[in-house]
Amino acid sequence: MKQCEAYQFLFILKKVILHENRTMLEKRQRLPRWMKMKLPKGANYSKVKNLVETHGLHTICTSGNCPNIGECWNRGTATFMILGDICTRNCKFCGVKNGKPLPPENSEPDRIAGSVKIMGLKHCVITSVDRDDLPDLGASHWATTIRAVKNINPETKIEVLIPDFQGKNELIQKVTDSGPDVISHNLETVERLTPEIRSAAKYRRSLDVLKYISGSGNIAKSGIMLGLGETRDEVLKTMDDLLEAGCSVMTIGQYLAPTLIHIPVKEYIHPDVFQEYKETGIKKGFAFVESHPLVRSSYRAENHVMAGNINSSEYKV
Repeated sequence: MKQCEAYQFLFILKKVILHENRTMLEKRQRLPRWMKMKLPKGANYSKVKNLVETHGLHTICTSGNCPNIGECWNRGTATFMILGDICTRNCKFCGVKNGKPLPPENSEPDRIAGSVKIMGLKHCVITSVDRDDLPDLGASHWATTIRAVKNINPETKIEVLIPDFQGKNELIQKVTDSGPDVISHNLETVERLTPEIRSAAKYRRSLDVLKYISGSGNIAKSGIMLGLGETRDEVLKTMDDLLEAGCSVMTIGQYLAPTLIHIPVKEYIHPDVFQEYKETGIKKGFAFVESHPLVRSSYRAENHVMAGNINSSEYKV
């Protein structure tokens, strides 16, 4: 077989495999009607997409295959992902690439800050991949990015979704010292399922991270996914654990398998159950609970920044 024919054969084979994988994934997931999502489009969506591409930015919206990308980008919001798009961990639920990351880009903080200004964001969300390869696990880059955003966007509220920094309080402190308005760290699932779906993170260590955040006087936020095989009692116990750690904001969404090699969905939870968890969470003492099948950590995050001082019934169910 000639070289050009070989390349053509491999190209066709790749397309066939991708098509089969996509078809098998759709069959395996068999999305219920409440999980159906419209294709992202619209003028604002195109504007944000162009901005992200022009400035060489990474977003969890695309890397994490977020189902709300159309709605959020059309509202002119996006969750920036710093420290590259390759994670040093390999969690069984996550669609972000894993492997050996590139060195941090020194220009990234200023690019993020400039993009926030161009977009005119009142609320900015920043997350990152895990960088267990770096001496400080990326904490300094985090702090530099937050300060850069605050420097040229002093009126913008900043929410950060941070990794566990291996439970090292001095690294978490670097982030808190930079002055974000909300600090989020996700539990992702109930304690029993944590070893199965999270490659390096530990349930109790994540709770300790949240406890340190809230103990430092910051609004602490966390989120979990449903449909991985958890029980109702385990979800309620997770709520209690988060409250004990000082967490005041919680998000609950439906897990979706990014590809065939990720852990499969065990169950699609009905929206009524999500509503029940929202009501229960508020009664238990959370200031704000965002609970719906399509909810992700940063979904409508602008509503969460006030959670540390919510006293009125405006935010109650």
